[in-house]
Amino acid sequence: MVIDENILHSAGAEIKHYSPSEYLFSQGDIPHYYYQIIKGEVKLNNYNEDGKEFIQNILSDGQSCGEAILFIDKPYPMNAEAMTECSVLRLHKSSFFNLLNESPQICMEVSSFLSQRLYYKFVMMQNISSQDPSTRLKGLMDYLKSFQDDESPYSYMIPLTRQQMASLTGLCVETAIRTIKNMEKDKIVKIENRKVLY
Repeated sequence: MVIDENILHSAGAEIKHYSPSEYLFSQGDIPHYYYQIIKGEVKLNNYNEDGKEFIQNILSDGQSCGEAILFIDKPYPMNAEAMTECSVLRLHKSSFFNLLNESPQICMEVSSFLSQRLYYKFVMMQNISSQDPSTRLKGLMDYLKSFQDDESPYSYMIPLTRQQMASLTGLCVETAIRTIKNMEKDKIVKIENRKVLY
């Protein structure tokens, strides 16, 4: 959770509902709101000139999206698209900045969260630059598992589909499926009921 929901409500946030495939914002829009997901899944994505989707991140309950762009005078470089039925708290940019000005603690929490996102971007850029698909997928899994306390092998179930893992790592889905099977042979992952345990 980035900011306590009660604090957002008291600052004037409204709850918005989105259906699957509906956009919270689109690439090129000017940022006017802080968005925090109450329930549901949202993907941050782009499409290349051939229409191939590239997923930058998948966000869920308690996470915010697109907040970094509020601090600069630039349009969104990506879309935020609902993947499931979503309930989202939406707070106007001016109220969001008032909140940060009034509470050094919230300001620190948001800074910490932005730092985590930046760290993720660096880790993913490093992995995606690798030609080896297993390095890319392992890097994604390492990052996802890094938020869990249990570091033991196969203790973490990857909450993504093969297609989502492929899109997040810039691989085609067939390569992702084949690589995950090879990772199972190498005892890097375990597959149980089609779920990947890492």
